[in-house]
Amino acid sequence: MRRLLFLIIPLLLITGKASAAEPTLTFRHRHFLYTVRPTAAWRTTRAVWTVNGKEISPPSSLLVDGDSIPPLPPGVVLTQQDDWDRGAIRQALAMQVAEPLRRDPGSVVIRRTGTGSATGSGTIVFEGVGLPGREVDLDRAMDLTVAALENGVREIMLPVKETQPQIRVEDPLLRQQGITEVVTVGESDYSNSPANRRHNIAVGLSKFNGHLVPPGKTFSFGETLGRVDGTTGYLKELVIKGARTEPDYGGGLCQVSTTAYRGIWEYGFPIAKRINHSYTVSHYFPQGTDATVYPPAVDMQFVNDSSGALLIQTHREGNLAYFIYYGTRDARRSTVLGPFIWDRKAPPPDRTEYTTELPPGERKKLGERVPGLKALWVRVVSRNGEVKQEPVYSFYEARPLYTLIGVEKLQFGTGTGTEIPTVFMEDTEVTSAE
Repeated sequence: MRRLLFLIIPLLLITGKASAAEPTLTFRHRHFLYTVRPTAAWRTTRAVWTVNGKEISPPSSLLVDGDSIPPLPPGVVLTQQDDWDRGAIRQALAMQVAEPLRRDPGSVVIRRTGTGSATGSGTIVFEGVGLPGREVDLDRAMDLTVAALENGVREIMLPVKETQPQIRVEDPLLRQQGITEVVTVGESDYSNSPANRRHNIAVGLSKFNGHLVPPGKTFSFGETLGRVDGTTGYLKELVIKGARTEPDYGGGLCQVSTTAYRGIWEYGFPIAKRINHSYTVSHYFPQGTDATVYPPAVDMQFVNDSSGALLIQTHREGNLAYFIYYGTRDARRSTVLGPFIWDRKAPPPDRTEYTTELPPGERKKLGERVPGLKALWVRVVSRNGEVKQEPVYSFYEARPLYTLIGVEKLQFGTGTGTEIPTVFMEDTEVTSAE
């Protein structure tokens, strides 16, 4: 832990996250960050009784109702001191932190179907969803909050208790491969996604449900995902293509890859390949926890270095997407700390271009204004007595508001009949399936 502090403290000084002037508190659990602003309701006063400067518990004869108290014995002094209203703090944490994180444990039956179930070639199916339960210890969180306030600390690691779901693995081959419990869960929120993006997320998640990763093997997101086009069930949705953001088949699959990545990264599995988006996307907050893909050029890969296989169940509920990894947990411990943000840049000037490919006067937005920044997360993995600190850097470009405007095809030159050519962008390299 001392080595960890030596690494983190300089970063806090660079980013300003340790400033005592920060008016809010940040509560963290893995990649989940909750910002809470203390209010006047958190403050109260308490009666302090002292004898010759030493605090005492007063006798009941001095604790009376009314506006006046009886004469105090010699040496006894009553003062009012500022204090924290722990009840008000607990209530605020319950509403703003504990409730959003809380989750009841699920229940799942895992089996195989088909004639190949005896040989392991049948289809793996899930009856139910094996999400672990999750609950904040509010009393401990309240104590940590008071201690943080009194010591000028602005970031608090939440005490969270996780409960394994009820799991019944009916397939003996899966049990032999170590499929006994939930190892880790990847989670992401795709609120405010349009219909086509939601559709593509659902299709993408289905490609991984029941996928088995043997021990020692490298998982490839792109290889498991397979072909992405209209024939495999995808619709056109926004995809980052160089400087442009335009509709293409599979837009939204980065939500799936980010979900898969987060669970593996947070548990401490080795990451073989991971690339951040070229600019920040609101669906992947907090910055630096995303993993972009665009098969086959851009992939997300990890190594299953556990003693057994990993079985994936995918699930979506409301606006949340999940990758549930079943297997056998080991003794490793992993913590992720971040994001440490620096080198913020404002969006560049708006960019407008004219094209004959659109009807005259029609406008097409190819990109929103997005500020640039650099982000760092530090993953600290403890295993077999060895502690590793692994930095994960993400570099996000600043982008302008980018608009195409349609114009008429004009003639120039005398008698040449030559038309002004269509305006094309100089950069059309595909970088992400947003």
